[in-house]
Amino acid sequence: MASFEDGLKTMVKTFRRECHRALQSERTTIHGADGMLMVLQLAMAEVNKQQGGEFKVALSDVLMAWKHLLLDKLHLTPHNFARPENYDLILEAYKSFLKCSNTVDLVDIHSMYKQLRVDSDPEEPVSPVQLFEFLSGSMEVSELTDSSVPSTPSSKRRPCSSQVKTAMRRVFCSYLDLLVNSKNDLALALTLDVPSRELGQAAFTDLKHAARNTNTSLFLAVTSFVRAIQLGGKGYAPAQSDPLRKHVKGLSEFVQFLDNLEEILGEIPDPSACGARLVTAIRAALVKGRSSGDVVYAAAEETAKDLKERICQLHQSQKQISNGTGTGISPARPKAYAINHATAYGGREAVKVLMALLDEEALAPPCGNKADLLSEDQPALSGAEGTCILTLFRSPEVSAGCSPEPLRNRVQSQQDLLKPKVTDRVIRSQFACTYQDDELPLNRVLEFPSSSQVPTCVHPAPKHKISPAVCEDPEPECTSATAKPATESPSAEQRGVHRGAALGPRCGNAQSSRAGPGNRKKTGVHTQDKGSKRKQVDADQHGESENQPPKKKPPTSIAGKMPAKNVSKAPSKKKLIAGQGKLTSFFRV
Repeated sequence: MASFEDGLKTMVKTFRRECHRALQSERTTIHGADGMLMVLQLAMAEVNKQQGGEFKVALSDVLMAWKHLLLDKLHLTPHNFARPENYDLILEAYKSFLKCSNTVDLVDIHSMYKQLRVDSDPEEPVSPVQLFEFLSGSMEVSELTDSSVPSTPSSKRRPCSSQVKTAMRRVFCSYLDLLVNSKNDLALALTLDVPSRELGQAAFTDLKHAARNTNTSLFLAVTSFVRAIQLGGKGYAPAQSDPLRKHVKGLSEFVQFLDNLEEILGEIPDPSACGARLVTAIRAALVKGRSSGDVVYAAAEETAKDLKERICQLHQSQKQISNGTGTGISPARPKAYAINHATAYGGREAVKVLMALLDEEALAPPCGNKADLLSEDQPALSGAEGTCILTLFRSPEVSAGCSPEPLRNRVQSQQDLLKPKVTDRVIRSQFACTYQDDELPLNRVLEFPSSSQVPTCVHPAPKHKISPAVCEDPEPECTSATAKPATESPSAEQRGVHRGAALGPRCGNAQSSRAGPGNRKKTGVHTQDKGSKRKQVDADQHGESENQPPKKKPPTSIAGKMPAKNVSKAPSKKKLIAGQGKLTSFFRV
């Protein structure tokens, strides 16, 4: 009677040879015991979230559901066995994950063996009870030791923990799995941020939402985004509001690395050399920046050496089978409709060797300590701490606003809002008058001042006073102005005052008159009639003191309308205030 391990290999080889009869893709990969347990944990967490809870599940509940799942799929369930809560939803979510990832488990292969076997194949290489004991971990591991594969002596001297070595081997196989089956979401989750590309839980959540919105796999979602960024024009590039734009650097590095691996796979025809190059490229990326004494470095070195040796052995065994009986893993059958169904490289010898290697990894004994596999305390391979698959698939918690922001931060944000915005001064052109400014400059604001902002340095020109009766309540300035002789000509300070008045605010219809007293004598009655009223307005506007508001306009005397012959002419120089001489000399310059 053949051993249990030979029966498992026969079952898997028959599946690979005849899988085109049962599946649409020949790139379907197999989940082993550990992979099935991880998928079950994700399915149970998703069901708990749908039922109104959180995306988490207890380890004890996972182990209980795991035992019931194996018994149910192998049709070994006892009659008095209690079903876990929401088992039907869990089983549906588990099967849906496998279907979307283009993967199957060992129980599915055992179920399909009867319809895929031919007459030359054994009728039942593995019994359901044996498979249950193997997957549940109750079978002795000594029965599964492969004596044909010698262990390398270097593996016994390497200072490498078993947990780090197992996690590192899982990462190597996940990269190779993506080359064979790009729809495997579990393999992409294990390799997205290993080595570190700053693609943590937030980036994986955004990628998961993008894949769900487009109903595609995670790998297709990330490659479509990166290709649209690199090759898409203005109309085809992703929107600026796309959440994946925050992680474009890390996603581009991930896609570029996988492109390099696919290029190696397509250019090297020899399977042994191609597999060695692929493992070397993955190992170089994982140990970059690490010292030779690092635990991760030692685990990567040992795993790379083991995988290279095993790839060479698988290639030699496939060559002997093809030269002898011609049986084994069948090449991909070229079909017109199947070219786009991940079968373009199905006939290549290198891909067949990689698929054989992944099948052997799926037949490996399950992990003895389930807590090391499913707990959130995973070995750190890339960042400061390891990331569990359950934590990675869980969406990061978003603040609901229940807990307020600290008082210090709120005060600081309020002060930032109250601070005036500093605008850069730019060079204005000759058409600056046509620009529309957000805020008026200071000189625009002061161009039309209020009554308290009238410039006090501006002094009006000497005026003709019609009679002392014009001012009902004469001020000292008015009396001093009428006391000067009429024949006195304006001085240089008065001419400077005219320039200052020209720079000040003006009335719209006012005309600046610079005629002296001598000129006004020559012009006669008509000049006085035309200019006396306007000068009176200017005098009322500019003749007040520095700290007092402008006074009301005095009532116009009837004598102002009389002819100039009956009006006494009294033009005089108005008294300057203290410091006005210096200001007028400044304006004169």
